[in-house]
Amino acid sequence: MRTVSILESVVIGAGQAGLSASFHLTRLGIDHVVLDADEQPGGAWRHRWDALTMRDVHGVAELPGSAPPPRDGRRANVVVPQYFDAYEQEHGLRVIRPVRVDRVTDEDGALVVHAGARSWRSRTLVSATGTWTHPFLPHYPGMETFLGEQLHTVDYPGPEHFIGKRVLVVGGGASAVQFLGALAPITETLWATRRVPVWRTDDFTPEAGAAAVALVEERVAQGLPPQSVVSVTGLMFRPQERDAERLGAYRSRLPMFSRIEPDGVRWADGRFERVDVILWATGFRPAIGHLAPLRLRSESGGIQLDRNGRGTAAVRDPRIQLVGYGPSASTIGANRAGRTAARGVQRALSRQGAALEIG
Repeated sequence: MRTVSILESVVIGAGQAGLSASFHLTRLGIDHVVLDADEQPGGAWRHRWDALTMRDVHGVAELPGSAPPPRDGRRANVVVPQYFDAYEQEHGLRVIRPVRVDRVTDEDGALVVHAGARSWRSRTLVSATGTWTHPFLPHYPGMETFLGEQLHTVDYPGPEHFIGKRVLVVGGGASAVQFLGALAPITETLWATRRVPVWRTDDFTPEAGAAAVALVEERVAQGLPPQSVVSVTGLMFRPQERDAERLGAYRSRLPMFSRIEPDGVRWADGRFERVDVILWATGFRPAIGHLAPLRLRSESGGIQLDRNGRGTAAVRDPRIQLVGYGPSASTIGANRAGRTAARGVQRALSRQGAALEIG
């Protein structure tokens, strides 16, 4: 009879959260592999636009046991992947790529991770797939008739592409603010949001950050779909966005347009606005479709996490840890979640071992 080997854990995703989890699992001596969909290291950072520099990003938190790359004028989609690559090598993390996971199933008490014709059996799982591969695009009547360009954040080609075009930026988050900051000084822009933007005028202290994360944790603790951390922190200008502010780029059009027409958009009051490009900075949703066979979602639509939303274990199946989900969907939160997830895996393995002894 053939013996099928089984790992103690499998980590899906080699971004900030996945690498952090793998680092802590390694320190705990837990046998695992990391499965990554990309062909090279870097996670979602590999797919950012060329014009995004390390000076522009909100910040890259250091991976555990390392120093972050400097905030300078180099391209983020080059620097961060190099940083992740060196980190994997330095700590001997077992990353297998490219592996695009289709689904995770429970077969005779083992978790089976499927990727096409390949599969891995494991006692526990850390899902660190983030959000970048699951962009959210709202539907508006007539959007299929628009003759110009429609791009989402994931498609953003850099500011030079938009010179000479009238660009409508849609969305109320940090990406929209960044796009307007880059585009308003070089071309004509409009901004549309569903609600009045909330701006921060005070310093974003660690205490303020903790309070914002707590609000996201509260939703996750109730099994509600998580909101982004920035949705509860408010928006702030960086120095490079002050020119756009002086040009009036941050006066959003309210109420939101009601439909899209071939040459532009029409607001609820009947006003028509001609635009050449609609740039949807409308965010992302958690990429957790591979977990669907495990039926982890609550009746409220989200995956409820333990410890009142501050943990990473799925309440419906503590063998499953989620990092880069909800309150840990940021570089700083991902590091903390990686450590929490590794300890959660350790606890789950201990419970399984105890159950085997009793059995």
